[in-house]
Amino acid sequence: MCLITLLLQGIVFAAPETPSQPFQKMNQEQEEANQAANEELDELTDPTSETQPNGSDIKPDKVYSQAEYEQIYRDLEVPTFRFIHDVDPDQYYDMKDAAWSPYPLMRLNSPIYFKSITIMPGYYLLTPRQYKDDWYILFKEAGKVKYIIPVFEKNYTDPMYYHNNLPELDMKKSQRWMIRFLNGLGKYIKKSKRKPPIKTNLELTDLDNKFLLIEVYYGSMRYKTIFRTEKF
Repeated sequence: MCLITLLLQGIVFAAPETPSQPFQKMNQEQEEANQAANEELDELTDPTSETQPNGSDIKPDKVYSQAEYEQIYRDLEVPTFRFIHDVDPDQYYDMKDAAWSPYPLMRLNSPIYFKSITIMPGYYLLTPRQYKDDWYILFKEAGKVKYIIPVFEKNYTDPMYYHNNLPELDMKKSQRWMIRFLNGLGKYIKKSKRKPPIKTNLELTDLDNKFLLIEVYYGSMRYKTIFRTEKF
């Protein structure tokens, strides 16, 4: 027993000491990397800058006075571009999964004016579209772009807006059961899954001095543009 104990002690004392320098070096490099990452994150999240949740050019919502509306109308420029053959190239992607047009429909009974543009009475599908960093409302008639009007404000839609302003569909009991059946079927067969249509709405507000404010709600976004009901 004494011999075995001595042998074990010899083995223990003969074991080489593991150097700690490589681990210290690794820890130091890790700390330097973490510090550099934190500095880069601080630069990206500067608390002094006011950025939107998606980092876009969307400005905070604002309440305008009548004088400000009139100045906005004066400052907006008439668009000088057109679409080839008056066809919106992105319309296909918006409608490929829809059974009907997702754009809000406006029925215009009398002409409205945006500077040199006169929008005649008729039925128009209003489509928000971006062109060279600016946003516009396309007035479409029979699938073709007929008028292009600039947007002066783009902002988020209130999460409860559609729930509070759009009435629910009045369906019969058999129709509700069919919807439930199709939704349940879509959980197992992806090809038969029904995609909910994008929610849209349209609001028109008469302003003083013959101005008209049009707000297009399209999904999670809201677009504002302004017209006159009479020419200057």
